[in-house]
Amino acid sequence: MEGPVGHIGKRIRMERIMDRETGRTLIVPMDHGVTMGPITGLKNLEETVDAVARGGANAVLMHKGMVRAGHRGYGRDVGLIVHLSASTELGPDPNYKVQVADVEEAIRLGADAVSVHVNVGAEEEPEMLQKLGEVARKCEEWGMPLVAMMYPRGPKVEDEFDVEYVKHAARVGAELGADIVKTNYTGDPDSFKEVVKGCPVPVVIAGGPKADTPEEILEMVKGAIEAGAAGAAIGRNIFAHKSPRMREAMTRAIARIIHEEADVEEAKKELERV
Repeated sequence: MEGPVGHIGKRIRMERIMDRETGRTLIVPMDHGVTMGPITGLKNLEETVDAVARGGANAVLMHKGMVRAGHRGYGRDVGLIVHLSASTELGPDPNYKVQVADVEEAIRLGADAVSVHVNVGAEEEPEMLQKLGEVARKCEEWGMPLVAMMYPRGPKVEDEFDVEYVKHAARVGAELGADIVKTNYTGDPDSFKEVVKGCPVPVVIAGGPKADTPEEILEMVKGAIEAGAAGAAIGRNIFAHKSPRMREAMTRAIARIIHEEADVEEAKKELERV
C-alpha cells in the first residue's frame, strides 16, 4: 500500500489526531495501567475518556485491551492512538519497553495512529530502536501515523531534561520514521527551541509525573508552544484529578493554550469554573 494511497491514508488519519487548522494536538495518554496498575483516573476509563473528549482533547492513547473499555460511542469524537510498547514498574528493568501489539491489530481496533516508546541510552536501546524501525516500516505500508515517545534514559544520561540529550532523543525518532515525536520538556522555551529545530517532524511535550499545581503544567505547555512545539501529551496531570469535571476543565485549559494561544491566566479561568 505504498504511493498515493498510503500517503492520503496517513494524511486523513493525522487529521484525526491533530487539529487541521492549528497543526497542533493535545493527546491524553492512558497507558499507565500496564506500568503502574489501576491508578486514579484509569479505573473507569470510559468516564475519563468522556471527560477529556468534552474538554477538547484531540486524541487518547491506550493499550489494545482497553480500547473496548474506553470507547465512548456518543458525543464529540476523539482520535485513538494504540500504544504498542510496554513494561511494568515491577519488572527487572522498567526502561526496557517490549512490543506487545502490532500495526495490523491497531488497524482492526479502529486506531488513527500507533505509538512506540524508546528509552534512548538504556541498556536495551538496540532492541528498542530495531522495533521502532520495524513498526515505522509497517506504518508506511498501511498509511498509519506513528508517534514515537523518545526519552533519554540510561547509564550515560546525567539529566533526562538536558537539552543535549533531549534533542538527540527527539532526532532519533524522526530519523527512524516517526510522524510525531513526544519527548521531555527541557524547562524553558529557549532551550526547547533547539529540540524543535533539530527535529523535522512535529514535537509534543510529555506531561510527566503529577505536578504540585495545575499552574505548573499550564506554564510548561505555554513555554513549549512559544518554542514551536506542536502540542502536548499530558496524562497524569489531567486524568489523576479525582473529579471528572476537573479532568475536563484541565483538558480545556491546556487545549486553549495549544490551539488558541491563550496565556496562562486566561487558561486558568477554565479551572476556576469547576
